[in-house]
Amino acid sequence: MNRIIEFLTLACLATGNTLASPELAKAKNCTQCHAVDKKLVGPAFKDVATKYTDDKDAEERLAKKILEGSSDVWGPMQMPPNPQVNAKEAKILSKWVLLQK
Repeated sequence: MNRIIEFLTLACLATGNTLASPELAKAKNCTQCHAVDKKLVGPAFKDVATKYTDDKDAEERLAKKILEGSSDVWGPMQMPPNPQVNAKEAKILSKWVLLQK
């Protein structure tokens, strides 16, 4: 299974498409503050997905937070903007985060 994921990731990168994955989150330093299943500096990705379950605009909202940062959503710690992520990658990452329930 891991070889299939690696192949798909490489194929997408070679064609200019980006596949949402833990590797993309790691490459863009998201995992410095977030983990899938536990709180680090920021909330767990699964907790973010659960919080936005009924939000029809969640994908756009989270992409904006990735690009611009946010504060006062999960407590006093501010999430800074991520300058390593472009708008397309922010949407891909937000889709992936929302699948982590």
